[in-house]
Amino acid sequence: MDKLGWISLLLDFYGPLLTDKQFAYMEMYYNNDLSLGEIAEEHSVSRQAVYDIIKRGEKILEEYENKLGLVKKFNKEREKLNQVAKIIAELKRNHKNDELDRALKLLAEVVEMETR
Repeated sequence: MDKLGWISLLLDFYGPLLTDKQFAYMEMYYNNDLSLGEIAEEHSVSRQAVYDIIKRGEKILEEYENKLGLVKKFNKEREKLNQVAKIIAELKRNHKNDELDRALKLLAEVVEMETR
């Protein structure tokens, strides 16, 4: 996963634990694709101040993940659910079982809920 995706995922999980300013700047930079200059202009601060706040926020998010591991756990669970979905789909192709249809539908709902 690239840095943008990784930090966006960390923001989804741990963003509310940041200060309002850290969260706002990081949200604008990573999720809204604003430049440091655009953020600085919007908030009447220097580009360097925005950079420092974002870097401090990144460090804090990484520390939360190192301690709590929620994103790692989420990714592992999603990977396993996708593997189960593939196995069930293969069984369905081979056996045409109504129970497999129901299980596949439920699993798809769980996977969809986890990606929101």
